[in-house]
Amino acid sequence: MAFYRRVGDVPPKRHTQHRTADGGLHYEELMGEEGFSSDSSLLYHLGVPSAIVDATPWELPDQTLTENRPLIPRHLALHRLTGDDWKAVDPVTGRRLVLGNADVRISYVVAGETSPLYRNAVGDECVYVESGSATVETVFGVLQAVQGDYVLIPRATTHRWIPTGSDPLRLYAIEANSHIAPPKRYLSRFGQLLEHAPYCERDLHGPAEPFVVEGTEVEVLVKHRGSARSSGSGITGTRYVCPTHPFDVVGWDGCLYPYTFNIADFEPITGRLHQPPPVHQVFEGTNFVICNFVPRKVDYHPLSIPVPYYHSNVDSDEIMFYCGGNYEARKGSGIGQGSISLHPGGHSHGPQPGAVERSLGVEFFDELAVMVDTFRPMELGEGGIAAEDDAYAWTWAGRGPAS
Repeated sequence: MAFYRRVGDVPPKRHTQHRTADGGLHYEELMGEEGFSSDSSLLYHLGVPSAIVDATPWELPDQTLTENRPLIPRHLALHRLTGDDWKAVDPVTGRRLVLGNADVRISYVVAGETSPLYRNAVGDECVYVESGSATVETVFGVLQAVQGDYVLIPRATTHRWIPTGSDPLRLYAIEANSHIAPPKRYLSRFGQLLEHAPYCERDLHGPAEPFVVEGTEVEVLVKHRGSARSSGSGITGTRYVCPTHPFDVVGWDGCLYPYTFNIADFEPITGRLHQPPPVHQVFEGTNFVICNFVPRKVDYHPLSIPVPYYHSNVDSDEIMFYCGGNYEARKGSGIGQGSISLHPGGHSHGPQPGAVERSLGVEFFDELAVMVDTFRPMELGEGGIAAEDDAYAWTWAGRGPAS
């Protein structure tokens, strides 16, 4: 995120001596993107950030992907993945892969246990909190995550999730192979969010103070790139043991850090006629975008049709996660809270039968959904296969395949 923050104790000049109270040196670490050519932050550690005393393989949850063949739209009812043991599941190792391709993977987890210390060295994570709440401890400081929050965690940021409260923590995790940021068209050439953007810097909440933790022989799980030959997915894991706790940062400054953004702070863009999906965009990564559909007034031309027209995303797969309200266009399809619809490129999709007529004259939609559009086909993970509703593809026709 390209606006500057300064937290805790940092020296007046970068790359200069920064002494501890007893005269020792803090250890300066640069976290930067794109080979020192993009956003970065400088962190000041009490211990050596590179130090490890052990490294062993970490076996990731099942990362197998199965192609969407035959090519059909699919309904994945993610709440089917909730187990009776959710209180013993943590928000990192308990994730179940739902959909994925070479650019982005979508996982789902229902958790009640604190996660291990974790860093994703493959890409940025954008984690949507469907319900529940959590404290997210990071090397930059602490974030509080509540229902409706997007939690943006830059690549290789060490962190852990601590569910809070008695309700299950339901997370919809979008894991990139790239960085995730606001759309370029929302930004000035210097990185400020512009007046036409549907949110601004005041809506983004980063760590406010350092978070220093003592500890020795601390385990950190690292997800990182590997060989497709050895891991199948090209993603693998390592378990480090660090001699001192990674959360030993007394101060940092820069333009790269984790933050939260609540979907309720997104200001919808509306018009007299139905607006195309890009007006709902909130973030983008390489070869995919993230949009959200929020409660809003709808089209006000006297002859307008508020629900979407039928459309073929010839370059995209469209993945919609339904996380609140009533989604008028999908009524009668079986889709509800916690559902995903996968509408693949090459298949025309749109409102369910009767939805167009029902929408005429409607002035307000009370719906909440997170959409990911990808520019390469998505494949099904084991969680997606386990959650599938086999009847969805035939709901527009009102009958299944001929026997």
